[in-house]
Amino acid sequence: MKIGLLTSGGDCQALNATMRGVVKGLYANVEELEVYGFYDGYKGLIYSKYRLLTSADFSGILTKGGTILGTSRQPFKLMREPDENGLDKVAAMKSTYYKLNLDCLVILGGNGTQKTANLLREEGLNIIHLPKTIDNDIFGTDMTFGFYSAVNVATEAIDCIHTTAASHNRVFIVEVMGHKVGWLTLYAGVASGADIILLPEIPYEDKKIIQAIERRHKNGKGFTILAVAEGAISKEDAKLSKKELKKKQEKEHYPSVSYKIAEMITKETGIEARVTVPGHTQRGGSPCPYDRVLCTRLGSAAAKAIIDQKYGNMVAIINDKTELVPLEKVAGKLKSVDPNCQMIKEARRIGISFASKDD
Repeated sequence: MKIGLLTSGGDCQALNATMRGVVKGLYANVEELEVYGFYDGYKGLIYSKYRLLTSADFSGILTKGGTILGTSRQPFKLMREPDENGLDKVAAMKSTYYKLNLDCLVILGGNGTQKTANLLREEGLNIIHLPKTIDNDIFGTDMTFGFYSAVNVATEAIDCIHTTAASHNRVFIVEVMGHKVGWLTLYAGVASGADIILLPEIPYEDKKIIQAIERRHKNGKGFTILAVAEGAISKEDAKLSKKELKKKQEKEHYPSVSYKIAEMITKETGIEARVTVPGHTQRGGSPCPYDRVLCTRLGSAAAKAIIDQKYGNMVAIINDKTELVPLEKVAGKLKSVDPNCQMIKEARRIGISFASKDD
């Protein structure tokens, strides 16, 4: 049996652990196995940059963050367009696949990666996709690997801010990763006891932020913690088209939405507001125990799918069970936070503000 492995898109803590699960599951059940690792995601598949891996390559990587194969972002919308030298990328990927006589290509990545994986499936290649993203926004699976490890990092960052915020009686904004969805901010915000949580799915109102801060001051709380998703948007801006919003943001020159909110808070309340951006630390470090278990399970399930020749699927976790979900049913779909979901209601019940009309 010959399989290929590649990791594409943004990195996370649990990529190595997942690849380990796949390969160990195959080595334990297949007599003859060749594993080819492609460097830097789809780029390695396009330009035939790979090497034959051995079992030793997967020893000791359960706890190692990042990816031993490297990764890169190859936008799906450009996959059908030739590169700067006129190379047909899709044809090149197929050529590499057939040149190595692969039985299956295992692809680890998020939404964009998944769309290209489905494209390759449509082109006739045997594909298994494993759902990776710290955003937990892949449709068709309850959980993506990398999410809980990132929640741990973001939560610790907010935890550390609490002590200095309380000491100085300041407002602190911690900007959490998540351009389109707010799962990471929601979980980290609740886990760390943030007072205000701003998500892309719930456009915020400036006056609601100020009201929440003033309410805390009246109750004798001298500081306020905001967990803000990098894709958080005001109710006013949410009404604009993408083109109009981009034009407005270019004129404002804020590094991110958090700095805009901080300036507004200081202007309206006179309280000093500081911004902290954990940034790519949320992708770094070792995978947490939850992710190590999840990755091992997903990898093992992927190995079984390969052995059973059940290609063209994403390996998902649904109701705490591994399931195979057809790529054609999930590719291109986003799993967003439902503003009316139970978790939002429960957070509001204990006094967390989402700076919207329902607070």
